[in-house]
Amino acid sequence: MAKLTVELVPCLRDNYAYIVSDAGQGIWAVVDPSEPDPVIRALGERKLTHILNTHHHPDHTGGNLALKARYEAQVAGPEKDAARIPGIDVGVSEEKPLMLGRHEARILEIPAHTKAHIAFYFADDGAVFTGDTLFAMGCGRLFEGTPDMMWASLTKLMSLPDTTRVYCGHEYTLNNGRFALTLEPGNAELQARMRYVESQRAQVKPTIPTVMGLEKRTNPFLRPDSPEIRRTLKMESASDVEVFAEIRKRKDSF
Repeated sequence: MAKLTVELVPCLRDNYAYIVSDAGQGIWAVVDPSEPDPVIRALGERKLTHILNTHHHPDHTGGNLALKARYEAQVAGPEKDAARIPGIDVGVSEEKPLMLGRHEARILEIPAHTKAHIAFYFADDGAVFTGDTLFAMGCGRLFEGTPDMMWASLTKLMSLPDTTRVYCGHEYTLNNGRFALTLEPGNAELQARMRYVESQRAQVKPTIPTVMGLEKRTNPFLRPDSPEIRRTLKMESASDVEVFAEIRKRKDSF
């Protein structure tokens, strides 16, 4: 079976939507369309078949109704938050995966940014769409959840294979990396990654996708067990959740 193709579609100021397709099966889906026009331009003559939403925020669902009306596309989103997903047709959950043709999207329930945030994980294609829960070198704000909830959600994502490509909702990597260096300046791989990120952004190029293994080695929100981070925070004897909570608190005001 052919692999899914993923195309980045920049939207608004720093959002990404993603066109996920298998031309042989006539599948053209978009993940988290914040606005319709960039998606329509990116599709060209292709016909959208599905709209996938990770959570209800308008910068991830703002294009739903216009795209659904134009293409008669099916909207799928978190079943537990269906009332806040514009135009939803299919509610998905960990017990109700989504099929795109012959491609299965496992649903990972990863709340905290919102109460019913999900990720779409295409295991056979090695790709996960994490919305605003996991970013490159960052994680989402805790709008509707607690540090314990977010740490559990991130731990669930970290259980995916290290080679899994991570497609997140925003181009926040440069700022996230600058923050990461304040916590773990001695991380040589983080330093090297930042040189790459700075080069990419200087050329107005995306830093997405990332891969899970790289995140586990350089993303401070996945590294509360790092001795250097714990020393920086003066939290050598704290629990992982307590360290994570302090990292998130500091990032909120960075």
